[in-house]
Amino acid sequence: MKKQLPQISEDKILQTSWELLGEEGIEKFSMRRLASRLGIQAPSLYWHFKSKQDIYQRLANQVSKIILEEHQPAGDWKEQLKGLAITVRSVLGRYPCSTQLMMSTLPHETDIIRFNNRMLLCVESTPLEQEQKMQVVLTLMNYVFNFVLDDYEHQRNVSAIIKDQGEEALPGDKVIRLLDSMSEADAGLFRRMFTSGLFELMGTDKAFEFGLRLILLGIEQVIKEQSK
Repeated sequence: MKKQLPQISEDKILQTSWELLGEEGIEKFSMRRLASRLGIQAPSLYWHFKSKQDIYQRLANQVSKIILEEHQPAGDWKEQLKGLAITVRSVLGRYPCSTQLMMSTLPHETDIIRFNNRMLLCVESTPLEQEQKMQVVLTLMNYVFNFVLDDYEHQRNVSAIIKDQGEEALPGDKVIRLLDSMSEADAGLFRRMFTSGLFELMGTDKAFEFGLRLILLGIEQVIKEQSK
């Protein structure tokens, strides 16, 4: 007798995967938990996806497709790279654990390949060598991915502390007392920056755009030096 395909769609599996990632994070994501959320047995998932990594690939492909739809290439290479970086950050910020998914998957899906190609096209007009163009793309994406990931982890940590111990457990005053116990040579500059609120800029648009500007200016300087 021919086996019947379980009555659940791939779209439903992917949608539920996003929900599970948003609630529990990528660390706790598993085929067993996903099947339980869907109300099916874990083996039924393998009719559609060979492994957890296979699901990750499809989710990353979805993110790549959305980035491509929202990014409109315009201007010179600097404007295109800036626009792409801003778009990537925006999309990653809307999908839980999408940064980890993008960092842990290979370009084995159509839209992931198209996304990588789009990045390379942004710098194709520059006089850089091909390997330098690749390095530009890798450097820029590493910056965006780690900026988003750092902010994501910070927000999770703050939420966990508040949930477990309340807002009074946040380390603000504790850190100030620790800094006050340290010498000027060991902690003076850090203490002044911390107490003036400069660390609150972390994760903001202003901080992101400044870091992006540093990278773009660095690329421009390399191009100028090579043209001499």
